[in-house]
Amino acid sequence: MIELPKNNQACPPVGSIRGDGRYPIDLTGPRSHTLVIEPGVGSLSIGPSQLGKKADLHVAPDAQVDWTVFNAFATPAGSPWPRFLRYTGSDTGFFDWAQERPIEEMAWVPILSADTVADASQSIVHGLYIELDQSGSRLHLKLPKREVFEYFRLSVAGDLSRFSATGDLPYSLTLAPRTSRRKSDAPFLLPDMGELHQVTSLTLRNAPLGQPISLECLNRFPNLSSLSLWGNFCDLDLLAHHARLTNLELRFMPDLGDLPPLSAWPLLDGFIAYNVEETAGKRLKQQMKARANTRPWTGHASVSQLRKPEWWTTEYGRPFSSWPKRLAKLANEAYDVAQATLAQARSFADAEAAITAFTVRFNTLKGIETTEREDLGEAVWQLSQSDHLIGQPIPEEMAQRWFDAARDY
Repeated sequence: MIELPKNNQACPPVGSIRGDGRYPIDLTGPRSHTLVIEPGVGSLSIGPSQLGKKADLHVAPDAQVDWTVFNAFATPAGSPWPRFLRYTGSDTGFFDWAQERPIEEMAWVPILSADTVADASQSIVHGLYIELDQSGSRLHLKLPKREVFEYFRLSVAGDLSRFSATGDLPYSLTLAPRTSRRKSDAPFLLPDMGELHQVTSLTLRNAPLGQPISLECLNRFPNLSSLSLWGNFCDLDLLAHHARLTNLELRFMPDLGDLPPLSAWPLLDGFIAYNVEETAGKRLKQQMKARANTRPWTGHASVSQLRKPEWWTTEYGRPFSSWPKRLAKLANEAYDVAQATLAQARSFADAEAAITAFTVRFNTLKGIETTEREDLGEAVWQLSQSDHLIGQPIPEEMAQRWFDAARDY
């Protein structure tokens, strides 16, 4: 192990540390943290102690971070280490740091006590992912200048109404708004994204069985040449207004019934349909082959993984898909038992007993935190909507009361 110099001594040369080991660093003060680098690991997560093992280094949300402590570290090949950073907190100093030391990928979860302006205009950041929670403070980002770095990729997820940006347009933009889990909810309307409406490359991401996002929002994006859609959307017929598309990608989409024919985009060079509903997928295969006969595809063109309706329910119908495998297995087993019990329920008392038994199953399990609690609340709602013999619906509020009364998490 290479021992880093103590405070007030000369810092090691840039990129001089390339091996795994344990290194004391002055992240928030003299020798405040010990950095552990394991073989083959190129990522690092920094955040509050509440994140537990999800953060490699714990810092208070409002702590000032000395990002230059990482200048000494490099991969065995000599590129800056860490390659991928994830930071949860309010310090925006990494944008200043990135003026001298490029960041390959940065995921930032801002914890903001007041409206904040982050200046990345002189930063060299290849990819920036921002995840905004539902707190009230807004974030305004000054985008990197093209002459500093031309191929900047920006992704924004969560509460998009809290975000705004000005400056040179990113090379590509990804938006993943926070939508509800229920596909029966009214379509989600994207908020005003200001200058970002002028981008030429856009990706929209959503859950496959969540609240649909209306593609009416695309009317604000007049310059699109590349569009990628992931998940559940509605108003697909409006895509015909974007005749200048040269690239179109459709992934994990359970409903393509209103999709225009491929002939709606005469300039299309690349097309991908991956994990889409079977009926529309077969139609797209035929259209793709017919188009190739009149004008060969110059980019990648494929339609693959066509899915029957029951596949979507199996893969995405339950809210446990992001859980660790062990917990997900237990959750699905408990769900199966509750669903079978509810199928025989003839009274609200029977239904309460089934949902209570499902809920208490998780009282003694470790790893049930805020996200998992919300997932279990959604599972209880799904169970309340499943088949039973009561003769009238189980109100959502009633099922939620049973859930809250029985849970310790």
